[in-house]
Amino acid sequence: MQENGFKQVPKTGVIYVMSKAQAHGFYYGNEEWSNLGQGAPETGHIDKNPDRLAGISLDYLSSEYSPVAGDMGLRQAVANLYNQRFRQDKSSQYTYENVAISPGGRAALCRIAATLGNINLGHFLPDYTAYEELLSVFSGFISIPIPYDEASGFKPDIRQMEKAIVDLGLGGILLSNPNNPSGQVIIGEQLKQLTTLAKQHRCTMIFDEFYSHYIYDTEQKAFSAAEFIEDVNKDNILIVDGLTKNWRYPGLRISWTLGPKSIIDKIASAGSFLDGGAVHAIQKAAIPLLDPLHAQKEAISIQHTFVKKRDYMVTRLREMGFVLPMIPQGSFYCFASLENLPEALQDGMAFFKALLKYKVICVPGEFFDVNPGQRRRSINKRLKKYVRLSFGPSLAEITRGLDHIQELLDQFA
Repeated sequence: MQENGFKQVPKTGVIYVMSKAQAHGFYYGNEEWSNLGQGAPETGHIDKNPDRLAGISLDYLSSEYSPVAGDMGLRQAVANLYNQRFRQDKSSQYTYENVAISPGGRAALCRIAATLGNINLGHFLPDYTAYEELLSVFSGFISIPIPYDEASGFKPDIRQMEKAIVDLGLGGILLSNPNNPSGQVIIGEQLKQLTTLAKQHRCTMIFDEFYSHYIYDTEQKAFSAAEFIEDVNKDNILIVDGLTKNWRYPGLRISWTLGPKSIIDKIASAGSFLDGGAVHAIQKAAIPLLDPLHAQKEAISIQHTFVKKRDYMVTRLREMGFVLPMIPQGSFYCFASLENLPEALQDGMAFFKALLKYKVICVPGEFFDVNPGQRRRSINKRLKKYVRLSFGPSLAEITRGLDHIQELLDQFA
């Protein structure tokens, strides 16, 4: 459908959810509401956190355009962080040439998509809602959905992934790790196996690692596929991360992509016509945040605070009758089934709309059925009975939201 020469772009995922909430009176800072829908961490002080960035200065240099590939100092800081954290025993080391800076995660993924050749690109269900728009806009590749097993709590299976690569002729795989919305994680030996598969089958792996500080029930403070890359300029693995989640600065819109120099050059070229590059002054201000000691303190503080919020939300949801196939091992989401709730609330969209009247926002599970271009006639029906609830906000906001959910359920008791 077109209007005045422009095609109609549907509101999906979080964009749809937030626009509906705003129509019901929600606005940012309204303490009557609980925003358990939008994927954003609390940005203020939390226990054990390092000093927070308090200001961004501007001078004649940072008033200039930034190079589209990013400020040289920030690119090298990213490379140093990954070398220190994950590659101290490796002869192949990242340099600034292996890093491209983008204005946010979506921009980074769009740059990657714009450089992909004519391949079959696999993606897994459920996964990040914004992938749908990303995979719809670029038509140079064919996106192929692969469902995770619901009985396992949507936990990734390496054998299933290898079978998909071989049987479907995948030239690439895009996945969030930790997964958004399920909170399941591919880590350690499994992650090593997956990177090995990528090299064996010449399948480009695109890892969205935006939640890699949000891991629980493990001694690790951070993880990355970078740990298992042999040659940073030959292995066909791309890593995307940024300040949004792992440093709790969603408003700064700074992300980075790591990969072989030849691919990073293409990604930077794509940025020249897609977005023009990230804000120079913000890039300069971000450099100290990438100091390995600062990053480690941020990871420790996140895990210390967010595991408590996770456990609280899981307990409350289960007491109210929600079904959680598996406790989230990472991210800050609970992907909860409504199958045991009153019949009128067992559909995710119906639950979302009913909950708006109680000033609480969630995301219906059907949005995580990534269906680019709406090519599949029917959505993945099993996801219609799920909702995603975020424990990203403060504990007080989470508590208020869960209390209001209980009020909704009491009306149907």
